[in-house]
Amino acid sequence: MATGRTRSISTRLTMMNMLVSGVALLLACAGFLAYDQITFRQGLVRTLSAQAQIIGSNSVSAILFNDPQSASQTLSALKSSTNISSAGILTLDRRPFAQYARETGDEMLSLPALPGGEIETYRFGSKHVVLIREVLSEGKPIGFVYLRADLGEISQRLKRYALIAFSVLLLSLLAAMLISSRFRKSVAQPIIELAETARKVSRDKDYSVRVIPTGEQNELAVLIDSFNEMLREIQHRDSALQEAHDELEERVFERTRELESSNRELEAFSYSVSHDLRAPLETMNGFSYVLMKNYADKLDASGQQSLQSIRAAARRMAELIDDLLNLSRVTTSTMRREEIDLSAFARSIMEELCRNEPQRKVEFIAPAKAETYGDARLLRIAMENLLRNAWKYTSQHDHARIEFGNETKNGRTAYFVKDDGSGFDARSIDRLFQPFQRLHSAAEFPGNGIGLATVKRIIQKHGGEVWAEGAVEKGASFYFTLGASR
Repeated sequence: MATGRTRSISTRLTMMNMLVSGVALLLACAGFLAYDQITFRQGLVRTLSAQAQIIGSNSVSAILFNDPQSASQTLSALKSSTNISSAGILTLDRRPFAQYARETGDEMLSLPALPGGEIETYRFGSKHVVLIREVLSEGKPIGFVYLRADLGEISQRLKRYALIAFSVLLLSLLAAMLISSRFRKSVAQPIIELAETARKVSRDKDYSVRVIPTGEQNELAVLIDSFNEMLREIQHRDSALQEAHDELEERVFERTRELESSNRELEAFSYSVSHDLRAPLETMNGFSYVLMKNYADKLDASGQQSLQSIRAAARRMAELIDDLLNLSRVTTSTMRREEIDLSAFARSIMEELCRNEPQRKVEFIAPAKAETYGDARLLRIAMENLLRNAWKYTSQHDHARIEFGNETKNGRTAYFVKDDGSGFDARSIDRLFQPFQRLHSAAEFPGNGIGLATVKRIIQKHGGEVWAEGAVEKGASFYFTLGASR
């Protein structure tokens, strides 16, 4: 490939030099030829004019005394002029008085008319030139002199000039070719090396190579110096980028190791919570159950109520432990993305809720499909928390309406769960997605305040956002988006 480019540049430079030289020589030859033709014609006309003037002067007596023989002898002197093919002397009424012809058939042609006030005129043809001049006697015209000259010499001159021009052109082109070889070394070769270096840098990403300077002070040297400086700058930045990349990889490795350590500690903590904290709670719950079953009749009403409070607190503590474990699993679980249908999740969850509380009158609306890409297990947990939330906060209404769907917001698909339940105070919206933060009392609506926090972590894990809109006794709407589809 490099050889092809080298040959192309060299050939183009050589052809350019030869073309410029050839065109210049052709123009010069054309100019010289045109100048020679004009000069030769003007000289020929001057020569013919002088000959016509001499013949006219020598023929005045012959015309005045009507002596054609003497006029013919005057014309015979033209034998020494090899270019004169025919000549003649005419009377004032343009009748032939005496004639001369070098060869048979060279008769006189039609005479051109003299312009007003002129005593001489001429006309060039393709093969000859004709000149006519008045013969004057005491300032008055008494006849005409006619001369016709062949232009064969012009053709010969043209052939000689063409041969000379061709020879000069050939020699000049050879000289231009030889000069171009030296020119390529000073101009083309540095350009070729520059192109080859650029190709090598592009192919190998090796920014340490440099183009050898020419050692001259010209535009090409400036180009090579600028190219080398650019390579030095790129090499410096590439080295800095590689160092930053290595440092970043090291930091990522350290951070990953720290995260793995934190996850192991979190898993150990979860295990401790699951086993070490559950055991005392189960013991408390078990003994309180035995007391309630076997010794309830020995306790007064206040003691029985205290025992019931102990059992309720133990159950609530167990629920809190379960919620904490679920929240930690959402944070540390591995994502497995796949094609899922959120609308199918929503219908399945609502069917389960309706089966558990068949007495409720709830209208549920959902599209036929709401396909997306994400972790099926985590998104089902999010949908379950949102729908159970809507189910719970519409429980105090005789007729309720819950809707799942999607719409476009700011160019992104946003999914939503809407209800017409008790809603919430918009001034407390910042607490809505925080763990263990509830906007309603446990007496109004049971719960631990973990569900929406879990939803937020699941959506953020998918690279999306979650937000809410609502007002007291005007229902609530929960929106969420998901990150890139793949």
